[in-house]
Amino acid sequence: MKDPEPDYYAVLGLDSRCTLDEVRAAYRRLAKRHHPDLHPGSEDAVAKLQAVNAAHAVLSDPARRKAYDDVRDFPAGPPKPAPRAKVQRNIAQDARLRIEEFIRGTTLDVRVDDPGNPAGQERYSLAIPPDTAPGERFRIPREGAMSGGFVTVRVKVTPNARFKARGSDIQCELRIQTQRAKNGGSEMVPSPSGGLIRVQIPAGIARGELIRVPAQGLPKPRGGRGDLLVKITYRPEVRIGRG
Repeated sequence: MKDPEPDYYAVLGLDSRCTLDEVRAAYRRLAKRHHPDLHPGSEDAVAKLQAVNAAHAVLSDPARRKAYDDVRDFPAGPPKPAPRAKVQRNIAQDARLRIEEFIRGTTLDVRVDDPGNPAGQERYSLAIPPDTAPGERFRIPREGAMSGGFVTVRVKVTPNARFKARGSDIQCELRIQTQRAKNGGSEMVPSPSGGLIRVQIPAGIARGELIRVPAQGLPKPRGGRGDLLVKITYRPEVRIGRG
């Protein structure tokens, strides 16, 4: 006797009237909760994650969801083949790097959760060379059952409280005293690649002005580096006299 069709809606904690956005939100929440990294050695966590992946693969695809609903709503009808995860050998995903990692280089642990791979999660090590430009793509050959396909990884900048990326340029703020703004001089600011950089402050500089430090920004796609843009901020002194 054929096994009954799994209740994919119940797996995701949803009802059959749920929207695609609700399916995606439930999948992200449950995939994070049952991820093997949070439950080392737990076969139960692996089984639950596989069930969540299977439910998401069906319910997030309108055609497969309709076929599933037809079988689910009319169990007495003629048997239909169980939906199978679509085999997609080429996969693209993004990875976030810190600003200094684009400059110095790093190594990424790339994980692929592909419902079409019967072997489960794939893991690859990807070396990011120094002076990599944001937006650059790296292609990793897939292994095992997915041999012949590729994982394309695009690297993007992780948001940073101190530095903000503006294309290949990087902007930061420098707070100075009013006297320094009036008379000029030099100040030290953090370098995106580590350490400090001395910045010359012209006399009479206004709040909000930018000082450009050449070649201290992010790597460019065709070589070289952008600039570091230092935005000047200061608070004017208020003098209170006695009457």
